[in-house]
Amino acid sequence: MKLEYSAAQLAEILHGTVDGDASARVTRFTKIENAKKGSLCFFANPKYEEYVYSGEPSVLLVNKDFVPKQPLPYTLVRVDNAYSALAELLKYIQESRRKYRRHRSCSATRFCSTHFGKKVYLGAHAYVGRRTVVGDFTHIGENVYIGEDCKIGSRCILYPGVRIYPGMVIGDNVIIHANAVIGSDGFGNAPQPDGTWKKIEHLGNVVIGDNVEIGAGTTIDRSEMESTIIGNGVKIDNLCQIAHNVVIGDNTVMAALTGIAGSAKIGKNCILAGQVGITGHVVIADNTTVGAQGGVIGNIRKSGQTLVGSPAIDAKLYMKAYALFKAAAEEK
Repeated sequence: MKLEYSAAQLAEILHGTVDGDASARVTRFTKIENAKKGSLCFFANPKYEEYVYSGEPSVLLVNKDFVPKQPLPYTLVRVDNAYSALAELLKYIQESRRKYRRHRSCSATRFCSTHFGKKVYLGAHAYVGRRTVVGDFTHIGENVYIGEDCKIGSRCILYPGVRIYPGMVIGDNVIIHANAVIGSDGFGNAPQPDGTWKKIEHLGNVVIGDNVEIGAGTTIDRSEMESTIIGNGVKIDNLCQIAHNVVIGDNTVMAALTGIAGSAKIGKNCILAGQVGITGHVVIADNTTVGAQGGVIGNIRKSGQTLVGSPAIDAKLYMKAYALFKAAAEEK
């Protein structure tokens, strides 16, 4: 990503302070291990401290309490949290480059009963159904499908190929990446005496809160009768599956290939690592962390636990068990 800022400007944007030459300029981002003149890097993880002294960026974002072990020949911008400051800076740059403009492609489909707010972008071959309401400054990319009776909030970004079934509700500042599907039928089938399966129709919807991001290829199923609910601030990675009737609490995050079965209730501020699987009809307490490939098969009632393994158990207990397994294997 190209940019051009002085250290003084960066400090002003990030509410930080300059340690060194305030006029030092940066024109690009690089990782700290690739630091060169003209680059802006950040240092937040102690594992990378060796690169603080071997590289020579023009500006390095660091935490306010960072004390270098030797003099540095370049400028530091000190902030409360370097990692968070980087995220804030990237957002600032992206917003400053984004030009909201009213656009209606002649190949897009919409109806007299469709309502658009101010400066909505409607890309080529997009479809927005009857009685759907789209908020101000929302960007609807090419080949997006939005069914009838939907409500899409303000300042949303729907990337190309997104599919939103009829009756869905999406809050403000929501980002949905390419080919995500919101509102498909859940996997509901009733067994019959003759061994066949009878489809259970799904008449509910999906309700997505504000400031949510949904990754490419992710699917969120509608409920049978009420709503599948994604809380405010939830971040969902690519290729995740959220089944019908699931409730996900505010600010929970999940990495790629996570699968949540029907009617599970996930608390607030949870972290689900890659390939986590959660069985249906369970309740998971707030602030729970589940490690990669963890499998949750029962209720997690105690808040703040870290779980690993399948079935997932307390991380410390798992490591003790693993040590025993390893020792027994080595004896053979």
